[in-house]
Amino acid sequence: MRIVVVGDVMLDVDLSGEATRLSPDAPVPVVDISGVRRRAGGAGLVARMLVRDGWPVTLVTVLGGDDAGTQLRTHLAGVQLVAGRSGHPSPVKTRVRAGAHPVVRFDQGCDKPPVPEASPAMLRAVETAGVIIVADYGRGLAANPQLRELLGRLAGSVPIVWDPHPSGPEPVPGVAVVTPNIAEATKAAQAAGNVPGSVDGIAQLLLERWRSQAVLVTRGGDGAVLLQHGAASRTVPAPRVEAGDPCGAGDRLAASLAVHLLAGRDLPEAAALAVHEAADFLAAGGVAALPDIDGTDAAPANAGPEPGRRTTEPLLLARSVRGSGGTVVATGGCFDLIHAGHIRSLAAARELGDCLIVCLNSDDSVRRLKGPQRPILGQHDRAELLLAMECVDAVMVFDEDTPEAALDRLRPDIWVKGGDYKGARLPEADLVERWGGRCLTVPFHPARSTTGLAAALAKVS
Repeated sequence: MRIVVVGDVMLDVDLSGEATRLSPDAPVPVVDISGVRRRAGGAGLVARMLVRDGWPVTLVTVLGGDDAGTQLRTHLAGVQLVAGRSGHPSPVKTRVRAGAHPVVRFDQGCDKPPVPEASPAMLRAVETAGVIIVADYGRGLAANPQLRELLGRLAGSVPIVWDPHPSGPEPVPGVAVVTPNIAEATKAAQAAGNVPGSVDGIAQLLLERWRSQAVLVTRGGDGAVLLQHGAASRTVPAPRVEAGDPCGAGDRLAASLAVHLLAGRDLPEAAALAVHEAADFLAAGGVAALPDIDGTDAAPANAGPEPGRRTTEPLLLARSVRGSGGTVVATGGCFDLIHAGHIRSLAAARELGDCLIVCLNSDDSVRRLKGPQRPILGQHDRAELLLAMECVDAVMVFDEDTPEAALDRLRPDIWVKGGDYKGARLPEADLVERWGGRCLTVPFHPARSTTGLAAALAKVS
């Protein structure tokens, strides 16, 4: 069944470089631009994420007839696009980054235009949805009366995930879940004339005001709070990640929620998975690491999930591979300094199935296991090096001392360890066998180890 994303699209431009000096004209950094990247943002980013994950997606939006609008059509290759005319300049958001740190953002054409028209084709596309994401970015599409009337009628039969915007309208009553971040939720509560002193109180106020089935208030690294009608609030924890730029995390959360609801999961389970997937997205580099879609790389608009698609979203990859009848293989470790033994073991593990997902100890986890001098390389670098290998399809960073919690979320068909466990029952065997998985070993190369390599490097230094 098709996922339909409804909402406002903008052109995001990233200017990246290094800042090594201050301007002589003012005490501001001078960024030497070394890279320029353009992509579809807003609802376009949500659609692109889903296409990269292999899902059939229709994007219902409006586009301007200017150069930015033309560029947006190019950057939305692979998305089934049903776009009316906005009649106004396309919004462009330009971000300047020095290394991994944002410096400044310039907005063009981002003043709020009149509510756009919804064409018959746009309304027909919404009616075909198996699940709907309303990605409101305050440009007026979510306020269109015809569209709102249709969404209100569909809310009783189609799961609708509504990602609100402070400048946008309130969600239509009856949607499955509204996903404000804590700042958006607080502002909405202020608009109602009352700000409770707790997140639970704010969620309760918004649930009653919006008349949605549930509210999921996200709180960044503190996870989220889920409140459904007739149920006590639930705290949804998030794994700790180091992320310089949280851009796109809310879009990833909304996209993941929609996928899990479409798969028939209940909302608490879908919310827990979506919060973790948003954290995984940031841990893997966030928007900056999201591959571009172009005419040669894009999945066909009617394609389903493809086994083995290279991705940074391990849970979505695992589900798509299993859904296509494939075998999900996982392995784990610190992978602090990658050596030939690692590469041979990973390559052998990949040959056992249709994708290989590496469960990677976080920096905090490595420190607890190996001591305060480790890791030598941070988790972002370790994940990037692993993903650069042809045999690794995805990386899942976990913060616990053991991989059991990550495995319980991932549920691989095969869990692989090095051959130094040969003859002994693997510690994770009971857990993996609980869902019908198997534990296997691959050849171990004892002459090669990270500890030995680190010691050799210490002698050289």
